[in-house]
Amino acid sequence: MELASFMSCSKGYMGECGLRGGYTEVINLDPEVKAMLLKSVSAMLCPTVLGQAVMDCVVNPPQPGEPSYESFQNEKNSVLKSLAERAKLVADTFNSIPGMSCNPVQGAMYAFPQFKLPERAIKEANNQGIEPNAFYAFQLLENTGICIVPGSGFGQVEGTYHFRTTILPQPDKLKTMLDSFKDFHLKFLEQWE
Repeated sequence: MELASFMSCSKGYMGECGLRGGYTEVINLDPEVKAMLLKSVSAMLCPTVLGQAVMDCVVNPPQPGEPSYESFQNEKNSVLKSLAERAKLVADTFNSIPGMSCNPVQGAMYAFPQFKLPERAIKEANNQGIEPNAFYAFQLLENTGICIVPGSGFGQVEGTYHFRTTILPQPDKLKTMLDSFKDFHLKFLEQWE
């Protein structure tokens, strides 16, 4: 069995967004595929010195008996616990909104809910020459200041609508954002139905 594993410091448990660095581990990869992978990777730019230094810290964390081990473990566990709580809050909130469904957020800092749009909103988006979920995203941004990424940029199935949003804001700000989002969505449905 071929197996490939990827890790990015910007998408890891510390969420060091903006830092570029990562690694790939491949096991039992077909030699021709491995050669193409190495050729592809060799053609890319390497991460900055800062990104490389961060990767060294990621792959060599403090070990038991070292002075910072306990502090590191406490911080790591606190971050992971908070991310899990925020992931649950986001999915639960979206699932409580009429016409929305969201899978549990696992292994990422993003949620990707699916939602239904009223036919009038879809027609208005088409009249404006934009994707319906982009129309929704613009309306959300203009009315609340909340920025989401329309799912149309991710190759969604025709006739379905999604968006991507982050779970990274601190819990109090995230709760406020989700309340504002829910209020907007209900008003949007009322306006366009």
